[in-house]
Amino acid sequence: MKDRLISTLTFCKRLGKLVLGFDLVKNAMQLGEAKAVLLALDLSPKTQKEASYLCQMFQIPLYQTELTMDEIWYLVKKRAGILAVTDEGFARKLGDLLGNETGLTASPKA
Repeated sequence: MKDRLISTLTFCKRLGKLVLGFDLVKNAMQLGEAKAVLLALDLSPKTQKEASYLCQMFQIPLYQTELTMDEIWYLVKKRAGILAVTDEGFARKLGDLLGNETGLTASPKA
C-alpha cells in the first residue's frame, strides 16, 4: 500500500498536481482547487486540528498517511506535513488507497 501511495504522490508532483505546505494548501482550499488533503504521520496535533477544521469548512476529504515529513521531503524535495492534491482523479485514487486503511476524517463533497 505504501509503495502505491509513494508512486501516486511522486506522479502528482511531476504533473504539478500537488500543493505543499500549510499556507499554500489553505490557499488552494479557498480557491476551490484542493480535491483532497493529506497529512504526514508526524504532523503536530495543532496543525492537524487546523487542517481538519479547514477541510470540514470547505468540504474537502482529509486523509492521514503513513508517511513522515522526512519521507515526504525525500519524495517531493520539499519538507511538508500537509499536502493538497488538485486533480480529481488523483484525489479519488489516493482516497481509495488511504480511505480503506486510515479512514476519512472530513466529509467529502456530496
